Amino acid sequence: MRLYSTALGIAREESPGELSVLDLPFADLGALLRGPGIDAARAAAVVRRVALDEVRVHAPVPRPGKILIVGLNYRSHAEEALEMFAAMGRPGITLPTEPNFQVVAGSAVTAPGGDIRLPAVAAGQVDYEGEVAAVIGRPANAVRAADAKSHLAGLTIANDVSARDIQQRAITGDPTASIGVAKSFDTFKPLGPCLVTPDEFADPLDLRLRTLVNGDVRQDDRTSGFIHGVAGLISYLSRYQTLEPGDVILTGTPRGAGVFSGRHLRPGDVVEVEVENIGTLRNRVTAAPRAREHGHMTGRTHRMSHSAPTAASPG
Repeated sequence: MRLYSTALGIAREESPGELSVLDLPFADLGALLRGPGIDAARAAAVVRRVALDEVRVHAPVPRPGKILIVGLNYRSHAEEALEMFAAMGRPGITLPTEPNFQVVAGSAVTAPGGDIRLPAVAAGQVDYEGEVAAVIGRPANAVRAADAKSHLAGLTIANDVSARDIQQRAITGDPTASIGVAKSFDTFKPLGPCLVTPDEFADPLDLRLRTLVNGDVRQDDRTSGFIHGVAGLISYLSRYQTLEPGDVILTGTPRGAGVFSGRHLRPGDVVEVEVENIGTLRNRVTAAPRAREHGHMTGRTHRMSHSAPTAASPG
């Protein structure tokens, strides 16, 4: 089942390009998941039909309670990270054997077709990361991997946009910076265009993911390259906090993020993340808004970011 949050309400895509708007008293899929759950969308009556390209599509879950970002979860990306560390003169680095994760703000989500806004305080090193996102459907607390799939509402697409200069400061010990902040700016988590339920996917998951910037392919890999599968991630993360309906897990990005080639996002860029059997998430990058007066804090932020090392941690 393919489900959309739209300006007309929740809709099912029952044939390609045609949406059936459902008789459900919920504004979006996040509200549905926090209410009766995903099965209500299977049983709901259709109130009208509309072409997909004639309706405004929102993020499937516009305001998740929390977003959990998993780093270094593709073998290709792990290899890329080790190559970078070796080039920095640190060949002895070993990667973690357990999932590496950060919790970021749900307010960072933006819709398919929405702008990625470069923040005035960190506009120079903003990066893309195409990812598959898992949306939680039922509360999960310390669940076994074998039971994790029953807590999954479905999969969608995400772009884990990151301010690499702030991320670098956090990694090198700046107490005023954090990786969570680097990934939590408004519009830094494009999500969509739809939620596809687990019954639409084979197990183990093997989907092609590509990220393009202005039509240039930057990332191209398959989810069969995951180090930790979706069920394993749900199980692991649920040991640290209860995963609630509508929470989103970003499952990691493959080789090719901009930080490794120095190709950061600039105003006017168009980023597309394509995932097989889900669709395409497309967003345009816009210039940083005019900075407001923040006095000493703004100046301090810029001075510290200019002094940060040029190498960034992957993920």
